[in-house]
Amino acid sequence: MKRHSLEQLSDFGDFNRGKDLREFLAQNHSTCGFNSYLQDVRISPDGQHIHAILRKPNTGLMTFDKSQRPQLIPSQNRLDLASTPSEPVVDVVYLEQNGKDGSSAVLAVVLENGKVEFWKYCDHKSGWILQQTSDLCNSPSAKVISVCVSAKCIIWCEERPPSESSPGAARSKFRYCLCRRTYEVLGGGGVSLGGVKIALHNSPPYIVTVAGDNVYLLPDGIDTSPANVSRFFFIWSLQCDAVTIGTTCSGRLMWQDFSSSKETDFSKLICDGAGMLSIMNPPEIRAFSPTVCGGVILLLSSGWICKLSTDGTLRHIYKLPDNCLIGYEVQSSLNIYSGLLALTVARMLYLIDAACGLELEKIPLEREAVLFVNSQERETPHLLSEGGLFVVQRKECEPGHEQLGHPESLEVGSVLVEAVFEEACKYYQQRSLSSAQLTVEKLRSGGMFQAPITLSSILKDYLNGQKSRDMAPSDSCHGKLLGALEAELRSLLVLEEAKLSMLTASKADVTKYCETLVHDEVRRLLCSEMDRESLLYLNAIVGTFPLESWQTVQKVLQLQYNGEGSLSSSAPPEVWKTVLSPIQAAARSPVAPANVAMPVFELLCRAVYHFQPSWLPRFLELAQQQAGRSHGVPENAESQPLYRRALAVLPRAGDQHDLELELLLCSQRPHAVLQALRILMGRRDWQRVTQVAQRFSQQSPLLNKEIFISLLCEVSQHRELDPYLELLWALCPEDMSATSILNTVLKSLPPTDPGTDPFQTHGAQLTIGLLRPLLSPLDTAHLAPTVHPACAPPPPPILRG
Repeated sequence: MKRHSLEQLSDFGDFNRGKDLREFLAQNHSTCGFNSYLQDVRISPDGQHIHAILRKPNTGLMTFDKSQRPQLIPSQNRLDLASTPSEPVVDVVYLEQNGKDGSSAVLAVVLENGKVEFWKYCDHKSGWILQQTSDLCNSPSAKVISVCVSAKCIIWCEERPPSESSPGAARSKFRYCLCRRTYEVLGGGGVSLGGVKIALHNSPPYIVTVAGDNVYLLPDGIDTSPANVSRFFFIWSLQCDAVTIGTTCSGRLMWQDFSSSKETDFSKLICDGAGMLSIMNPPEIRAFSPTVCGGVILLLSSGWICKLSTDGTLRHIYKLPDNCLIGYEVQSSLNIYSGLLALTVARMLYLIDAACGLELEKIPLEREAVLFVNSQERETPHLLSEGGLFVVQRKECEPGHEQLGHPESLEVGSVLVEAVFEEACKYYQQRSLSSAQLTVEKLRSGGMFQAPITLSSILKDYLNGQKSRDMAPSDSCHGKLLGALEAELRSLLVLEEAKLSMLTASKADVTKYCETLVHDEVRRLLCSEMDRESLLYLNAIVGTFPLESWQTVQKVLQLQYNGEGSLSSSAPPEVWKTVLSPIQAAARSPVAPANVAMPVFELLCRAVYHFQPSWLPRFLELAQQQAGRSHGVPENAESQPLYRRALAVLPRAGDQHDLELELLLCSQRPHAVLQALRILMGRRDWQRVTQVAQRFSQQSPLLNKEIFISLLCEVSQHRELDPYLELLWALCPEDMSATSILNTVLKSLPPTDPGTDPFQTHGAQLTIGLLRPLLSPLDTAHLAPTVHPACAPPPPPILRG
């Protein structure tokens, strides 16, 4: 059995002026709150240097360097800007040199007035040497508020004075710019800077951070701009020069391309989405950390830890206990270490599996701490606190000394009890008339809700192995409820056991567990009544595990393909009721159209199209057959026909005309058949046109008449259908007269130039001889009456054959 523990790496005794560092941290801890000062401590990528940024009223920078023999190292060449008055330091960042890590990097000290100092640590004797001082900003009155660095660029957000041409308090809120400059570290330690490029004008203040090839612009938490527009976050892709815009409540909202213009105005970017803020209340970002893969881990004020991907998608990972982050004085830090998410909140360290969101362990801390990444041990969490530097180690536990609360020693009873209270909390919240958020703690301590307490006692009886026949008469109600809940309890226990087993399982075993869990969950959802929350859950499962979900769908629906174009299903009617229910379309989100939850039928059609596209027309036919039977599917006048819902799944881009044609014909609906016929006519596939006409003309007299008139109009315009005239004339409806046929022909004839000799058209026009086989069987007695006046003057010439 394994557990995690903290091991001290250093008490700052191996750093020059380590005693000063401890006193500095202790003094600030006692005066203004230790953790707030920890946010201004920077550690070099190799862990050899610690920088402390001093904020107002004192300004400057203090640096402490590690040495194996600190008593022999002089300290006169230290990088220390605190002894003399200087401009406030915004941040310190390490510039990569020749693609190497921070061990041989140059330190850039960015000052608030727009200047940057480049320092290099040469050796223990020389210490820090100032290489050069440069102007980072173009404007001498600019004020830098945040800065970050990538492998090739320095990116920063700067504040500029309000423009004289745009006076007013409201306009002055938008006086920030996003800028960047390329850099190159020279062989001697100097830095060559490129020109300043402004990517965003007239913006609210943003904190910038780099992850991979993307720059993230995150709200700074001080929301003073009108309409709270700074609630947007931006993801700027340096490679394709495009920006993704989103919020912390709905993820991605928009995407804009920067390549068309060198500079972009903030208001132009958000004009399409500013109105959405009136119906949004996105949580604030309390802490963030970039990841190696290019995303960013966010800690939101709601207590959720989320991963923000490069495309703007938000994935919820873990939920902190309620009221854990109340108040701005609660500081925190987080980082991800090769699948292990570490988070510090006050004096508690959380270790979480980033893949599944399972809490692995909570470790109490003696003092507040901040997490950092050591380039030499990227997969291991490192911490800095007032007591020194620490590392999280995973080691074997002695038998009988398992840590309480560790998932491997977790009592199943506590899991079941928590599940009951969480479900009850959700239920009572929906029924509550109060806007106050109901929590599990309130539910337990209020004494008003007896149902969760009763259910908890049932779980206790179940876990103790007590059967209903052994219960006391007073507990007979417990026995009945236990019998009704036993299947659900077993499923929950199996799920928890699977979660625990996956922690130590091999990669192959984890794959099997995932397949089993996906199979069970998809089967459970398709065999139950679907609500909005369940539909969102099903969409998430199918989106994450598409292949496993498709395999489960085939088993649940019992799909069988005989190889001759026939698809059958032996699934119960209740399953098809869930699949075909049109009420699920209400789950579409008006806020985030890019993240729409697809109804079950569309979801299954998309799976069929992805894995077996040739099955899609047969699947539509099967669904129409099931819908025609008595499944209790509610009628909805606003719901679309199944063939239109299936067509909506096809991608707009690409050549899917044949599949679209098959879906239209398989629907057997008159409008769809006529649409398919028009498509075939446009492709001039006359043999297929006649086949479709002969097949569907027998379906109904009305459809037969529509098909015949469409073909007659086509015959009137060209001679390409002449080889099929005998088949087409056989489709003539019985109620068609010669007059109506001639009127249709005259209306459909193509316009001709009056000066053109009709005998020089080389047989391109329709002749009476071609129409004689159609007209001769009809009653021509009424042919003498008037032809439609609108068509008569002057009629195009019809040659006699």
